[in-house]
Amino acid sequence: MIPDKVPKEDVFHGSADLKKDAHVSSFEKYKELYMKSIENPDEFWGDIAKDFFWKTKPKGQFLEYNFDVTRGKIFIKCMEGASTNICYNLLDRNVHEKNLGDKVAFYWEGNEPGDELKVTYRELLHRVCQFANVLKSQGVKKGDRVSIYMPMVVELVVAMLACVRIGAVHSIVFAGFSAESLCERIIDSQCSLLITADGFYRGDKLISLKLLADEALQKCRDKGFPVEKCIMLKHLSKEAEDSPLGSQSPPAKRSCPDLQQENQTGRVKKTRPVPQVPWNPEVDLCWHTLLHGASSECDPEWCESEDPLFILYTSGSTGKPKGVLHTISGYMLYTATTFKLVFDYQPDDVYWCTADIGWITGHSYITYGPLAHGATSVLFEGLPIYPNVSRMWEIVDKYRVTKFYTAPTAIRLLMKYGSEPVQKYKRDSLKILGTVGEPINPEAWQWYYSVVGEKRCPIVDTFWQTENGGHMLTPLPAATPMKPGSATFPFFGVVPAILNESGEELEGPSEGYLVFKQAWPGMMRTVYGNHQRFETTYFKKFPGYYVTGDGCRRDKDGYYWITGRIDDMLNVSGHLLSTAEVESALVEHEAVAEAAVVGRPHPVKGESLYCFVTLRDGATYNQMLEAELKKLVREKIGAIATPDYIQNSPGLPKTRSGKIMRRVLRKIACNDHDLGDISTLADSSVVEQLFQNRCSTAV
Repeated sequence: MIPDKVPKEDVFHGSADLKKDAHVSSFEKYKELYMKSIENPDEFWGDIAKDFFWKTKPKGQFLEYNFDVTRGKIFIKCMEGASTNICYNLLDRNVHEKNLGDKVAFYWEGNEPGDELKVTYRELLHRVCQFANVLKSQGVKKGDRVSIYMPMVVELVVAMLACVRIGAVHSIVFAGFSAESLCERIIDSQCSLLITADGFYRGDKLISLKLLADEALQKCRDKGFPVEKCIMLKHLSKEAEDSPLGSQSPPAKRSCPDLQQENQTGRVKKTRPVPQVPWNPEVDLCWHTLLHGASSECDPEWCESEDPLFILYTSGSTGKPKGVLHTISGYMLYTATTFKLVFDYQPDDVYWCTADIGWITGHSYITYGPLAHGATSVLFEGLPIYPNVSRMWEIVDKYRVTKFYTAPTAIRLLMKYGSEPVQKYKRDSLKILGTVGEPINPEAWQWYYSVVGEKRCPIVDTFWQTENGGHMLTPLPAATPMKPGSATFPFFGVVPAILNESGEELEGPSEGYLVFKQAWPGMMRTVYGNHQRFETTYFKKFPGYYVTGDGCRRDKDGYYWITGRIDDMLNVSGHLLSTAEVESALVEHEAVAEAAVVGRPHPVKGESLYCFVTLRDGATYNQMLEAELKKLVREKIGAIATPDYIQNSPGLPKTRSGKIMRRVLRKIACNDHDLGDISTLADSSVVEQLFQNRCSTAV
C-alpha cells in the first residue's frame, strides 16, 4: 500500500527549510502515522478530536460503517453520542479561548483593485451571531434547509456559519449557475429560505444575481414549491457605512435596492452600471435592514455528530444533480486535519485558496478547514487575469501569501502569458503551492514549480471529490518527494485500491478503477432524499468498496496517478459536468431529436464540450440554431457548460441494441481515426460521415 522507501531519481523536493517545523517532517514519520491511522483509527482520530470542543463525549467506536450492499444498508457513523457545534469551534473558541479575536480571519479582495477590507475573528463572530438571530427571527430552525446564492463576499461566509450556528443546513449554489439550476436545487432540498445579493462583477461582466434569483423563485412557484422569503444583500448598491463588513446600518427610509454604489470600505468604486433590482415586498427582505437592532449574542445549537451540516450538489451521470450530504463531526475533523497537514499550516501563515465557496473546495478549504485553526485567509471575488494578467501575483505580494491553492485550469491560463507577468512581482513569501480540481499535466506542473515557486516551493497536487469532504491522495510538503502530475500517496485513514473490471484488487504497478476500502471521517453520508441512489452510484458496482468513478494508475514506486473519469462525466476548468445533463438541455430545443456530448482535450480548461446533435425532420442547422442551443444550455445549467463545439449529426454511431458508442464520438471529436473494434456498430458508414462533417477544432 505504502512503499518501504521513496525513489531518489525523477522526483522533486521543496525547500529544506520546511522540514524544521513541519508537522510531518519525513517519509518515515508519514509512514508511521499512516499505519497508526489504519490500524488504530480510534486512537489516531481520538487524539485529534481532543483539540475540539464536545458538549457530550462519543460512545463506542470512532467510526462504524458498511460498504457492502450485499450485507445490508450502506451507512457511515462517526463519533456517535458526541455533540458539538462547528461554528462554536471555528469562532467562539478562537476568540475566547485562544485569544485570536484581533487576528485577521479574512482579507477580502474585491473584483476591482483597491476594493478591499479585512475582518477579524471577533468581527466575524459578531456578524455571524447577528445574522443567526436574523435567521431565527424569520422562522429558520434546526434541520431547516437554507439556499445560498451569493458572490464571493464575506457575507457568504457569515450566512453559512449563521446557518450552522443554529443547526440549519446550508445548500450553497454557485453564483455562476442558471436560474433553472438554482430552482432545481431549491426544490430538491426543500429549502425554506433563499439568501442572495443584488449582483456582482466578474471582470467586466455584470451578473445580475437578484434577477436570476427571482426567475428561479418564479420557476419554483410554477412547480408548486413557493419559497416564502428571500434575503438580499446590497453588494453593488450600498451606502457608505461604518461597519467593517459595510452592513451595519439600515438604508435610511429607502427601499433596499435603491442605493448609491459604494464599496465595502466606504470608498466609491470604479464607475459601473448598477443593475435595476426587482423587489417583491411580499417575499424580499433586506439583509441590512434585518441586521439593524439584531443582537450579537446567539447561543450555539448543540448538534449530534451525524446531524446534517450541508448539502452541496454535484453533477450525476444520470443528468440530475446529486445532493451530497455531509454531517458535522467527521467533516469538521477531516477538513481541519487535512488543512493543517497538507498545507503544513503554521500560525503566521497567510493562506489563499482561489476557489469559489460554491464548490466543495471553497467549503472545505476557505471556510471550515482554515477557520478551525484560526488561520488568516485571502477571499478573492475577481478573476485571475482581471484587470491584468499579473493580478494573482500582485495579491500574493500585497498580503504576503505563504500558502497558495489553485486549479490547473488557472495555471494553464496564466502559462499562456509567459513568465514575465509573474516575475514582475517578488512572490518571496510563498512556501507551499497547491492544485485542486483535476489532474495537473506535467508541463503545467513544471511551470508552476519553476516559474511561480522558483523551484523552492513544494506542490501539493491534491486528489479528492465533493463526496470525499477533503484530500484523499496528496503529497505532504516535507515528507513525500513529488512527481509532476502524480497525486502521490493516500492521506491518513485513507485506504485506496485499484480494481479490474471483475472487481479483483490489482497489486504492484497497475491501472484500473480507483476505489477506497474503508470509511474515513469526512465522507458523504447519503444523497439527500435518495439513499438508493447513493448506494447504486458508489457501492453497487464493487460491493465492499467506495467507487470513485475515476481511473487510476499505480507506478513501480507506489505513486498514484489519476487518469480521468470512467463514467460519462466531464471535467471543465476543474468543474465536474454531466454529459447527460448537457444532452438533456440540448434536446429540449424543438429542433433537436437526439444529442450526445463528449469531452475533448483543451489546453486551458482541461476538457471542452463537443456536442453532436441530430435534428428533427424539417429542421435546418445554421448559425442561428447553434446560438440558440448554446443559449439554452447556459440558461439550463450555467455558462460553465456552454458547448465549445456543436456538430450537426444526421446519424450517431450506435450498437444494434441502440446504445451510442461514446468512445467513437470521443475519437471523432479529437480527429483520431484509430477507432479500435467497431464491429458492434449497426451502421459503420455513420462514422465516416461524422469525420467528414467535424467542427474545426484549432485549439
